[in-house]
Amino acid sequence: MSPNSRVYIFDTTLRDGEQSPGCSMTVEEKVRMAHKLCELGVDTLEAGFPIASEGDFQAVDAIAREFGWVQVAALARANSLDIERAAKALERAKRPRIHTFIATSDIHLKYKLKKSRQQVLEEACAAVELARQYAEDVEFSAEDATRTCWDYLEQISLAVVKAGARTVNLPDTVGYSVPAEYAELIGRMVKAIGDRAIVSVHCHDDLGLAVANSLAAVQAGARQVECTINGIGERAGNCSLEEVVMAFKVRQDRLPFHTGIVTEHLYDASRLLSSIISFGPQPNKAIVGENAFAHEAGIHQDGFLKERTTYEIIDPKTVGVPESKLVLGKHSGRHALKNRCEALGFQLTKEELDKVYEKFIAAADRKKGLRNEEIADIVRGVLTSLHPVTAD
Repeated sequence: MSPNSRVYIFDTTLRDGEQSPGCSMTVEEKVRMAHKLCELGVDTLEAGFPIASEGDFQAVDAIAREFGWVQVAALARANSLDIERAAKALERAKRPRIHTFIATSDIHLKYKLKKSRQQVLEEACAAVELARQYAEDVEFSAEDATRTCWDYLEQISLAVVKAGARTVNLPDTVGYSVPAEYAELIGRMVKAIGDRAIVSVHCHDDLGLAVANSLAAVQAGARQVECTINGIGERAGNCSLEEVVMAFKVRQDRLPFHTGIVTEHLYDASRLLSSIISFGPQPNKAIVGENAFAHEAGIHQDGFLKERTTYEIIDPKTVGVPESKLVLGKHSGRHALKNRCEALGFQLTKEELDKVYEKFIAAADRKKGLRNEEIADIVRGVLTSLHPVTAD
């Protein structure tokens, strides 16, 4: 594979992900999750925002000490207090990255920062220069990049690279952009920066486009994607790590890129996160949802039983899911029911199966789905009615 096809995965589950309601983690929980993220193969692990709380500082410090082989990042606003606190938390990291940011859109400058473009430009460069005194690897993020004047965004991107930033992140902070527009923006910045720094993207899902925007950005030249397990994060969440990684893996014909992610650990990572925070992904969540590899419709089940790829584009084992599931409900067909009965130890004739199917559908109409023991009870009842035992 071409070196230029490598996309780096910057995981922010422990930082941006944790900032969403119901996702707060203790230091110990962050370390547990960090173990799984390292096993998963993320390139950079953003462990926290050290100035935000003592717990975040301790988490960054603990992860920096324990996981020497992975790059550990700490977030800092573009000011000396934040940067020095981040540097302190990263003191024992073998591969530290200070990730500093400041808003660049006019709406943020006017209402939040109350600063001019020139002031923000100067503060961004000063922050990068200070961060470089503590770490060789510095990332700069232009918060709300997608609502920033493109000329100004290019100006500030070039300036922070000159100041020492190795990565320039151009986030869709409020999930405002659409794929074609974002690709055009990223393409322009990649061309302007050249090989002096990596262009990164960090997309939010307010319009449900975080993954689509991230993929469009990679096609336009971005080589780092910032994302989270299960897509957790502020408001509607972040780009989902498992979705963007599997898009590359499944659609190599259109997305000829690769990552260092060991995809067989995706499902376990999702389940571990769900056990730590207060909720899991919705059942129909791509890749890791409970229904991602479940089939109920009779036509789908029939096709699946004849050839898995008729209705599955991913082998569940490649993401760590043990096997697909045939959910037996009112939409299921005879083929799936026969298959399940055989798995339960019943070899049925056509007459027996027809009668079982009739009883099954009647029961399924009243319920959301039938458990194995309920199906077995139906089969036994039908067999008894068709073949009554007579006394000698």
